[in-house]
This record gives sequence, C-alpha cells and structure tokens, in this order.
Amino acid sequence: MRKILISGASRGIGKAIALKLIKEDHYLSLGVRKKDDLFDTPLDPKANNSEKFLVHTYDATDQKTSKQWVERTFETFKNIDTIIHCAGIFKRTNLIFNDNEMLDIENLWKVNVMGPWILTKDAWKYLTLSDSARIIVLVSMSGKRSKGNLASYSMSKFALMSLCQTMRNEGWEKGIRVTAICPGWVNTDMAKEINHFPKKDMTQTNDIASICSNLLNLPNSSVPFEIALNCQLETTL
Repeated sequence: MRKILISGASRGIGKAIALKLIKEDHYLSLGVRKKDDLFDTPLDPKANNSEKFLVHTYDATDQKTSKQWVERTFETFKNIDTIIHCAGIFKRTNLIFNDNEMLDIENLWKVNVMGPWILTKDAWKYLTLSDSARIIVLVSMSGKRSKGNLASYSMSKFALMSLCQTMRNEGWEKGIRVTAICPGWVNTDMAKEINHFPKKDMTQTNDIASICSNLLNLPNSSVPFEIALNCQLETTL
C-alpha cells in the first residue's frame, strides 16, 4: 500500500481520488484549506483509521503549511512515496486585463505553479527513499494549448506542465515517475459556469480517480508521462 499526499482533497477531482484510494486501503494524508469541509463526509477523520488516514491544513499560497504537512505525514506514516497534486484555481483573466485583476494573476501563479513546486520540493527527500515513487499532477488541456482568451489560466498551466517535465528529469534515476493528467472539461464546481455543454457529457471525476489508481499499480517501466483526455474532439492535438 502506498503512503500518499493529496492536495485539494476537499472537493472535485481531489475528493474523488481520495474516496477511491481510501477504499483500496492506501495510507492517505489529505491537504485541505478548511478541515471543516470534510466533517460528516466519508473523508471525516473520525470515520477512518487514524493510523492510515490524516487530514492536515494546507494552503498552496502559504509555504509554511506545505512543510508542516509533509513533516507531520512522515512522522505519522514513516514514509511518503506518492504525491497527487489536485489543488488549483481558475480565473477568467484575459490578455488585456484590468489593473484590478493583477491579484488574480498573482494568485493563479502562487496556487497553480508555486504550490505544486514547493510541496514537491518539501517531500522530495522522502520520495527518493522509495525506488518506485509517484508524482501525479492534475494539469489541464490548458497546459497543452491556449484556447479562447484565458491568458492567465493557460499561462499557469503551461508553466505547470514545464515543471512536470523537470520533475521527471530530476527524479528518473531515483525511481520517481511523474504523470501529468490533462483533462478538458470535468464535471466539477470549476465548470459549473459552462452552460452550453451538458455535465453528463463532461469527463467525470470518478474516471480520473480510476486513472490515478491504475497509475499507482504500474511498474516504473510502464508509467506514462502524460495522459490527455477530453470530452470534446480537438483536431489540433
């Protein structure tokens, strides 16, 4: 069984992954901004084995919480061999943005890029203790192509994809395998403003959770670096 950090586990894709992996008896450490969001849910710490389940405060914009979460997890599980990065935010900032939108751009950079970077850095020494560690990053199709006018969001996701490639390069000889998952529209709160596309036809969070589960069982020789999936045909890819 793996000993896993999952960021952004209180909702959406992160929550679906956590629910899937807890049923498979992995050790899970969930990083969330508000622990209260998990109360009276299947991810409530009171409803799970305390030896194999941990919930810790994590804010991707606060570097201290990353280090504290990693250290607490290692103290509890005695190892960390997997990180699944799901924390992320979405903003509609255009190329020609208003002056009052500068904070949105800065927050996208902090959460979508620096958050995964710092968390990976803090856990790196523990990942290297395993010969088959895994880093799974929820990137986005917006990290492969810029579609429409979402300049700042695409910028952050392109940067995140670049970071994934460097993680792969740095970790390869240490047995660390990295996978960037790049979905299009996923049926989550982030997509709730998209009214023209039926939610039932979007990629579902449980399907991404199944992909993550499968990745954890693959040998080092067969772990894909990139998984692109979409609910719409894109002929430019």
